[in-house]
Amino acid sequence: MDSVGWMALGATILIASTLMDRLEQQHINPYTIPGLLPGLLGIAMIVLGGLLALRSWRRGGVKRPPSNPTAQDRAQRRRLWMVIALCMTFDVALVGHGLPFWLAGWIFVTTSILLLQHATRKAAGQKLTARVLLKAGAIGLGAGLAITLVFQEIFLVHLP
Repeated sequence: MDSVGWMALGATILIASTLMDRLEQQHINPYTIPGLLPGLLGIAMIVLGGLLALRSWRRGGVKRPPSNPTAQDRAQRRRLWMVIALCMTFDVALVGHGLPFWLAGWIFVTTSILLLQHATRKAAGQKLTARVLLKAGAIGLGAGLAITLVFQEIFLVHLP
């Protein structure tokens, strides 16, 4: 079932990328058109989703009755919803509302690291220390700056 979701998401991304403005009136290089990379990623998601479906079908995944979720299954599902919520917050609340992109990226990556490692720290009996905060903050800052530089300087994409 997950494979169908990945293929549907890939198809949605592919369709959205084909609807983007091609900027032909500006006589740009066809390899730098907006939507090229998302379109290729959409195609890759469709292909990989198809391979996932094929593997599942070969292993009899279609015939098996659904099992009762275990505690690990529930924990994985919670983490998935947490990641979705983090991504939606980044997209809806942080980007495009006055914050520089590197700062929004820093906040997103740092928060993601801290929240996703929380259960592991809790299970190991570890506390949230200044070192953990500084490490997550440094990784977040590095990621925010690197993403901004790569997209603006290499891909020549103006970030909000």
